[in-house]
Amino acid sequence: MSSTWAYFWWVILPYVAMAVFIVGHIWRWRYDQYGWTSYSTQLQERRRLKWGAPLFHYGTFAAIGGHVLGILVPKSWIDAIGIDEHVYHLFSATAGLIAAALVIVGMGILATRRLFVPRVKATTSPVDWVAMVLLGIMVILGIVVTAINAPLGHEYRDTISIWFRSLFTGSADVSVALQAPLYFQIHAVAAWLLFLLWPFTRLVHAWSYPLWYLWRPYVVYRSRKATPPPEPGTGGRKWRKIGTPY
Repeated sequence: MSSTWAYFWWVILPYVAMAVFIVGHIWRWRYDQYGWTSYSTQLQERRRLKWGAPLFHYGTFAAIGGHVLGILVPKSWIDAIGIDEHVYHLFSATAGLIAAALVIVGMGILATRRLFVPRVKATTSPVDWVAMVLLGIMVILGIVVTAINAPLGHEYRDTISIWFRSLFTGSADVSVALQAPLYFQIHAVAAWLLFLLWPFTRLVHAWSYPLWYLWRPYVVYRSRKATPPPEPGTGGRKWRKIGTPY
């Protein structure tokens, strides 16, 4: 890879993606709060949604947690707490494959809803399809990376992890990124393309955490069964003559 293309893929693209990611979300929040939603299709179809959505979301959360541990946490910190390298890679590979399986099954269920349920398909925009394709590519690449790297044993914490953290210091280390195998590099580039698209899709709802639930007033629930009110001043019903005061 020439130095120009290396600089583009490992410096320009990441910074452009981060800028679009931040500015795009600000713009979307200021001018399209009505569209800041997941556009729930629960009313159109529920049976597949109740299985696909939890599998996809829980698998995604697990995958994100694994990436945070592997990329943002330096290798020296893991070594300092006494976790053996073999144990670390065995755990990360096992957990990664389980998370990927959950995401694939969940995404498959959700995708079939949008393909074969007419009412759900009608609410799906072209941008949503692009986002789903990119997510699918990311998941497949993640599985390929995990499966291929398991026997090869490339230590990505000495290459991709160092490059990624160096982006936030203003001195991106392209040389260590180029030392990673090609499948790692493709996986990283696909992630930046997804971040570029993120603010303009329904993925923005990932940031809508209902934190205000923690301090809102409690909800008063009433029985659905209608009951007549008690007689005033008596605490209950009693026989009385019509026209007499209580």
